[in-house]
Amino acid sequence: MRLPRTSRTATVLAAVAVTGALVTPAAAHAEPAAPAPSSQQTIPLPETAQHVDPEVLESIGTFAPALIGSVATRDQDGEVNTDLLDQARKLADNPAVPAQAAETWKSLIDFLGEPGKERAVALGAIPSPDGVAKKDVAEKGAPNIPTGPNKPRIQEFLYPTLGFGCMPDGGNSLGRALATAGPQAAPAPGPKRGQAGFVYTSLGTGPAKSSVRKLWVSWLNLENGRTGQTALKPNPKINAVDGPGTFTGIATTGRGRIVSTIYGEVTTKSKGRTISCTIAPTIGTAIV
Repeated sequence: MRLPRTSRTATVLAAVAVTGALVTPAAAHAEPAAPAPSSQQTIPLPETAQHVDPEVLESIGTFAPALIGSVATRDQDGEVNTDLLDQARKLADNPAVPAQAAETWKSLIDFLGEPGKERAVALGAIPSPDGVAKKDVAEKGAPNIPTGPNKPRIQEFLYPTLGFGCMPDGGNSLGRALATAGPQAAPAPGPKRGQAGFVYTSLGTGPAKSSVRKLWVSWLNLENGRTGQTALKPNPKINAVDGPGTFTGIATTGRGRIVSTIYGEVTTKSKGRTISCTIAPTIGTAIV
């Protein structure tokens, strides 16, 4: 869908700003076992779990809405206000900002500014002003491509997040999110050209279950101004038997730079119990 610019900005900011939302206690109840799917698709997961500092999540959540809003809202000539990006970079250089948060901020600033646009041109996602792609930039900024046959081409979100009370013992789960640019097979049934696939995995949990408590991704295409909200749902082709809980969705974003936020609640089944829990939002950047 395509909205007036003021509505587009409000939509994306509302999604990002939920970082400060209240945490909903996990709920559990018994459910019958679901039938096992006939085939499974493999999505790469990190080999080691990262430590997630709640202070860093809060810092990013406070900073990101204004930064993304500065790009979503153009001046009267339709151009990005680069002064706002420069001010944001100075803020990220403040020694008081946690190092992990500062690194994430700078990555987002680069993606929203000229470095991100150069990457998109080099990867063929948007036209080059002079008709010549910068191959050196393409190689340096190309999405992570796992090795091995038929491995999906993934673009991880900027930082891992937490799911509060998502573990069977009541502990917090590490959440990892990624995007894939079509055309490719993952996540099933596979995004087509001009589409993005989104995947969220709640590590350490059982398989994902359908629920009225939804997990969402809100996204903005920086090139065409298109925005949208897509529900992420259990995928019978991905980790559906033993977990970890994995939720996927496909959005028709159009080609270009995509900035997105995953937020909401996940529901999984672990040790005979169905558990619903809230995640701290995480922000991703991808070139489609």
